[in-house]
Amino acid sequence: MKGYLIKNVHVLTMNENMDEFVGSILIEGDSIKMINPPGETPLPPDIAIIDGKGAIAVPGFINAHTHTGMIPFRSLGDDHPDRLRRFILPLERRAMTKELITLSARYACAEMLLSGITCFVDMYYFEDEIASVVKEMGMRALLGQTVMEEATCDSGEPYGGLTLADEFIRKWQGDELITPVVAPHATNTNSPEKIREAAEMAEKYGVPISMHVSEMDYEMAHFKKAYNKTPIAFLDSLGVLSPRFIAAHCVHASEDDVSILARSGCTVAHCIGANTKSGRGVAPVKQMLTAGALVALGTDGPSSGNTLDMFTQLNLFAKFHKTANNDRMLFSAKEIVKLAIPGAAKALGFGSVSGSLEAGKKADITLIETESVNMFPVFDPYSVLVYSANASNVNTVFVNGRLLVRDKKLTCIDLAELREKLREEMSFFCSEAKAFAKEAKPSP
Repeated sequence: MKGYLIKNVHVLTMNENMDEFVGSILIEGDSIKMINPPGETPLPPDIAIIDGKGAIAVPGFINAHTHTGMIPFRSLGDDHPDRLRRFILPLERRAMTKELITLSARYACAEMLLSGITCFVDMYYFEDEIASVVKEMGMRALLGQTVMEEATCDSGEPYGGLTLADEFIRKWQGDELITPVVAPHATNTNSPEKIREAAEMAEKYGVPISMHVSEMDYEMAHFKKAYNKTPIAFLDSLGVLSPRFIAAHCVHASEDDVSILARSGCTVAHCIGANTKSGRGVAPVKQMLTAGALVALGTDGPSSGNTLDMFTQLNLFAKFHKTANNDRMLFSAKEIVKLAIPGAAKALGFGSVSGSLEAGKKADITLIETESVNMFPVFDPYSVLVYSANASNVNTVFVNGRLLVRDKKLTCIDLAELREKLREEMSFFCSEAKAFAKEAKPSP
């Protein structure tokens, strides 16, 4: 099929003027050919017509931070006080395999597509296999090979991820849908020298660098004691912050940190669901945006945030930030959706490709139906997206002009079959997880 005409939709263009209208969208090949073409516009004979039935049409949602390989960890040890160091990291080294991560990534892509996400930023292991999965599933993604000071499940050597990252970048650079990323895990799990080396690699190849920053209490305490600096100030002193840097979380960013983030031009991937679930706090996004810093929204991984959909993040963002600032007027629904779509596209460097519904942009489009019980009435479509809608309302998804979700079902894969394959592959993981859960029980 060469193209599609999507008609009878409430189009939120997310263009510079945030124009919206009730009308149609014409897709030809991988791009948007025309927005709201006049009725007399002649259409090619191989154009399929999709009746949106009053759906809200938006550019595809963008997930600025996640870990697609971590589906097996979802709901495991959620309330443990130090789940990362006592539970997740050792279990990853012992039980995560290339096959398990590959199936997990495919499942995560399916979940994101069904919730209207067309592009995401990933950080995990065996990222080359994940890239192949993403390509097969037809999504757009920035994929980061993890670098850590310890041996990992995909490398038996400390900092082996740097070698893997170099190979990964050279293999995937220039791909239409995949942007390779070097991803040192965190400020406190890499030496200063290796953080610099990762940044130099990113600069050499002209690719992004992604890292967990100012997320953990013990991370903050370490940098205070060792350097009398915050992690963000420390990274700034290393000279590694730049517009290509994606700083995930930044929960504990100070006033001076906010100034550094704005000056350096790096992107903050704000994960409100994961940060509040873990009780870490609410990042000072109001101050970041006021200072001119770039902020996008992320789900974090299926272990940290549990759901891989942006509707959860939109809703939590509104409620937590309004509460934290004691200001009901703070962050309108339209402003919040802008962070999740055009703001994220700009911050992550592909605003010229996606992030708005305009002629010439790639056809990354999500339709949210308005026929379900929770979607009536629609006085303000942005308010509906933030406060009423959920992932089950996503009806249709295009990425790069390819129809990947139709009538709330994946067109590219059988979800039930995929789930069963993942369940089978998780057999050893589950047995090990039960043993770890017993050992990791916190004291009463």
